[in-house]
Amino acid sequence: MEQRAYTIKDSYFWRITLSLALASFFVFAGMYAVQPLFPVFVKEFGVPVSASGLALSMTIVGLIVGLIVLGFWSDRSGRTVFIKLSLAGASIPFLLIPLSDSFLLLIVLRLLQGFALAGLPAAALAYLSEEIDRRSVHVATALYISSNALGGMVGRVMTGYLTDHFSWEMAFYVLAVLGLVILVAVMFMLPTSRFFAPSQLPFSNDLKAFIFHLKNPSLLLVFGLGIVLQFSFTGIWTYLPFYLEAPPFSLPLEAISYMFFAYGLGVIGSPAAGWVAGRFSLRTVRFVGVIVMAVGFLITLGSALWMIVVGLCVACLGFFTAHSLTASSVAEEVTHHKGSASSLYLVSYYIGVALGSSVLGPLWSSWGWSGLIILLACIPAVYVVMIRLFQSKHQKPAS
Repeated sequence: MEQRAYTIKDSYFWRITLSLALASFFVFAGMYAVQPLFPVFVKEFGVPVSASGLALSMTIVGLIVGLIVLGFWSDRSGRTVFIKLSLAGASIPFLLIPLSDSFLLLIVLRLLQGFALAGLPAAALAYLSEEIDRRSVHVATALYISSNALGGMVGRVMTGYLTDHFSWEMAFYVLAVLGLVILVAVMFMLPTSRFFAPSQLPFSNDLKAFIFHLKNPSLLLVFGLGIVLQFSFTGIWTYLPFYLEAPPFSLPLEAISYMFFAYGLGVIGSPAAGWVAGRFSLRTVRFVGVIVMAVGFLITLGSALWMIVVGLCVACLGFFTAHSLTASSVAEEVTHHKGSASSLYLVSYYIGVALGSSVLGPLWSSWGWSGLIILLACIPAVYVVMIRLFQSKHQKPAS
């Protein structure tokens, strides 16, 4: 009997979705756990504000390299092995970093950790597109991405809370244990691939596939949107702790970390976006998501703390709506080397993360919160307007 792809009615659909959700939860918790700690690193290691962001941006550099390398390998060796190795490799640095008092060593270990973290995103979207029925894959992708939001939120909040009450070293040990527990769960739950066909072609063909993808105008628009979305979104969260710890707010780290609960709107927004996109144009819903994100940014310009909270919630809802639909559209644009295409999108996405956490220091120093927010709100809004004008001019449907 010919095997069929899993649908939302199959138990294996939910085993896959839960396994990838748990793995994604830890990967993104580990990736972004350092974000509320930037002011702590400035004080403890005596590094400047702009350098403290290297704890995240260097992790992203390792992740980008890993996405390219492991994206190639996942097209040959399978998907599930990289998902499991990613969890194992990402847990170990959390045990080692607290043992050193050197910020340089912290950065090096975070760089290596970033490479290990790449195993999951390099394989997950391609695995979903292969094993899940086309009619159900948007739901699975949306739930996977919503777990990204949940992991990023919990990682930041938990790290801020534990650091305020114990120490940042204790927070890292807790993350290590969490990663190992999730690894065991995934090893038992995640089904082996049934439709994966290993590539027998030399790596030169993969490079040609990369070049082929980069010549696809629709994909280039998607990759560019990934950069600007994450550049703006990471930028606001990178400097939020510095903004809120200073007068007139003067909030402690624990209170600042609670702001990351706004990511809960992303947990809702991603699956809701998949549902709405099934009934309306994906392009239209994504456009609305970007505009909502920009509006949320501008709300944070209010002088009252409650306005900042509301703005962050609105921005998260818009961002994860736009991101989930952008990510799920990649597989629809390609018919081969899906792992490479997914990796290229994620590379562009994380280039945005690296830039948003490292290059905005001069703008923050010169213009402060207001200048930062106005720029970060305008960039993605202008970009999606340009996309719509381009698509209207060429009358060519895009992802």
